[in-house]
Amino acid sequence: TEAFNHFVQEASVPSDKMADKKISGLLEKKWTSVLRLQKKVMDLESKVSETVREYEGGPTKKERSAENWIPRPPERYCLTGHRMPVTRVIFHPLYNIMVSASEDGCIKVWDYESGDFERTLKGHTDAVNDIAFEPTGKTLASCSSDLTIRLWDFVGFDCLKTLHGHDHTVSSVSFVPSGDFLVSASRDKTIKVWEVSTGYCTKTLQGHREWVREAVVSPDGKLIASGSNDHSIRVWEIATKECKVELREHDHVVECVAWAPSNCTPHINEAIQQENPRAAKSEGPFLISGSRDKTIKVYDISTGSCIISLIGHDNWVRQAIFHPSGRFIVSCADDKTLRVWDYKNRRCTKTINAHEHFVTCLDFHRNAPYVITGSVDQQCKVWECR
Repeated sequence: TEAFNHFVQEASVPSDKMADKKISGLLEKKWTSVLRLQKKVMDLESKVSETVREYEGGPTKKERSAENWIPRPPERYCLTGHRMPVTRVIFHPLYNIMVSASEDGCIKVWDYESGDFERTLKGHTDAVNDIAFEPTGKTLASCSSDLTIRLWDFVGFDCLKTLHGHDHTVSSVSFVPSGDFLVSASRDKTIKVWEVSTGYCTKTLQGHREWVREAVVSPDGKLIASGSNDHSIRVWEIATKECKVELREHDHVVECVAWAPSNCTPHINEAIQQENPRAAKSEGPFLISGSRDKTIKVYDISTGSCIISLIGHDNWVRQAIFHPSGRFIVSCADDKTLRVWDYKNRRCTKTINAHEHFVTCLDFHRNAPYVITGSVDQQCKVWECR
C-alpha cells in the first residue's frame, strides 16, 4: 500500500472515489481484450499456414500428374446467379464451359476458366433436377419436376424437343454412349428409354417400388443402373428390359449411382486383394453408389456383391464419382463437405468445407484440373486441382 500511495502521488492520480471506480478493473479489461486479439491472430495464423501448406504441398503446374489431381481450397471462383438451390453441375465434354441446373427452373452456362456467366436457358416451369450432354456436346438434355424432358441445341441454344411421358417428377437423365438414345428416371417409379431423333419413348422399365432417383447408362451402352427410395439398386439389360441384378446394401434412400470407367479396374482389383489376397481378379463392370445412410459403396456387378464400403460423411451422401485416373473417389454430401477417398486403403485423404449449406452435386473434368460443386446455398464453385 505504501508503494501504491507513493505511485499515486508521483503520478498525480486523483484519489476520490469516482476516479477509483473509473480506474478499477481497467487493467483486467485491457488484458481480456489483448487475449481476445491474440486468439484472433492465432486463428488467422493457422489459416494462413494451412493455405501455404495447401499451396506448397501440391506439385507445380509443370510437375502435375493427372493421376494425382486433387481439388484444393480455396475455390478459384464462386458463381452466383441462381435464385434457388443448385441441383446439378456438369462440364461440357469439349469446351471450357460448365452448366448448372437449379430449383429456380433455370439452366445457366458459365466459362469455368474465367468465371464468367454466359447465358441462361429458360423453358422448364418447375425445378430442373438433372442435365446431361450427349458425347459430342452438341445436345444438352434436361429433366424437371414439370414432368418433362427437354433437348437443347447447344450451338444455337434453342429448345429442340420436349418429351412427355412420365407421370411424376423426372429426377435424372443420361445419354447412351452413341448419343442416339436417352434414359430417364422418375418419381413415377419407372425408367424410360427415349429415341433422341424422334422424341419417342421406346422402352419403359418397371420394378422399383418407390421413386427412382437416378438411372445411368454403362460405358458400353448395354446396361442401366438405377438407385431408388426403396433402398435398392437395380442393374437392367437395355436390350431385353430385364433386371439382371438387385443390390440391397444400403439402409436408406440411394441418392446416386455411377459406373466405374475402365481405367478403374486395376485399382479396384488392388483394393479387393488388399482385403482378400486370395480373391480372383475381376473384370467388372463396377458400380458406385451414395446413400442417405451416409455411406459410399462399390459393387462388382459380375458377382452382384459389395466389395468396398466407405464411411466418413456426417450426413446424406448426394453424389459420388470416380476420379479421372481411377485411383480415387470424390464425393459430396449434406455435411457441406467435398471429400476425396483413397478407396484402396478405405480412407478419406482430403476433406474440404466446400459450402455454407448442403453440397448437392459435383463434377470432375476428364482432362483439365478442375472440380465443380453446387449447393443449396444457391452457389456453384470452381475448384482447381493440384
